[in-house]
Amino acid sequence: MAQTKKPLTRYKILDKLFRSRFKKYTTEELLKNLNNELFELYGNSDFCIQKRQLMQDISFMKSESGWSIEFTEEYEGKKRIYRYADPDFSISNSPLNEKEVIEFQSAIQVLSQFEGMPQFTGIQEIVAKLKTDLKDKTNERPFIGFDSNQDLKGIEFFSQLYNAVQNKNPLEVTYKDFKSEEPYTFTFHPHYLKQYNNRWFIFGLHPETGKQDRNVAIDRIISLANSNIKFIATTIDWQDYFSDLIGVSRPEHANIEEIVLHFDQLTGKYMENKSIHETQKHKWINESTLEVKIKVIVNYELERLILSYAECVKVIEPLHLKEKIQSRLSKALV
Repeated sequence: MAQTKKPLTRYKILDKLFRSRFKKYTTEELLKNLNNELFELYGNSDFCIQKRQLMQDISFMKSESGWSIEFTEEYEGKKRIYRYADPDFSISNSPLNEKEVIEFQSAIQVLSQFEGMPQFTGIQEIVAKLKTDLKDKTNERPFIGFDSNQDLKGIEFFSQLYNAVQNKNPLEVTYKDFKSEEPYTFTFHPHYLKQYNNRWFIFGLHPETGKQDRNVAIDRIISLANSNIKFIATTIDWQDYFSDLIGVSRPEHANIEEIVLHFDQLTGKYMENKSIHETQKHKWINESTLEVKIKVIVNYELERLILSYAECVKVIEPLHLKEKIQSRLSKALV
């Protein structure tokens, strides 16, 4: 029957509702919000549930077979308010339960069938990472390591953001950037997810300013809610947008420039095999110096990358970038 379908999806939606610090969810409000999100995800009411199934889901999440969740003792009149006792708790940060392990293993088996097929060139790495993550979650000793940020905040919003982009759903985003003292809420039309340096960013339209490439860091999101306004599609080709960038920031009115860098002998050998950017061209100008040329927009991430090579690199062109790097290094010595 329909109510037995997509239990993990329901648990994740409930997890998000239980973590809310700004809204109070009674049984009726939980059921209403859960079914609204299920309808938006799947486009029909086949996966919506009744109150009985909701209570069974909550009982499972409270059990040892689930995640042993705990609620605050909070009521609105005679109605129970469902909110985690620990506001920082999330099932996304908890060990896999038996049901999740089975789902995980089934997914790996399906994906493994496509290994070696030319149209799925990246599938081997994906399957290897899934198997490694499963070993780690089931206390088996993994034997391969991947770059990851285990403490990344906001990753629990990833699925909702992915679905919003895929299904073209505008959002109400409550956000706290590094400059603001308090969280603030804005309407957002999500268009593109981008990972850089083990962090995730969502790009889209910010109607209030008209900015089509508003950059929102997932780890600064406080909460998300679906908006009922009409979705506005993007005119940006995101592959082209990022083709002349290192990282995710694009200064306004910036132009593509040719960047010329000189690397010492040891680092130069490394740079021959690991390009900074897809436009990279390099040549040895003498036995001890590799010249690297790339054509990109100068931004904060490019500066950080250059600084990461410390004394092993010199900026030759453009002059304004050279002066900026010199200024940063001088300030570091104060």
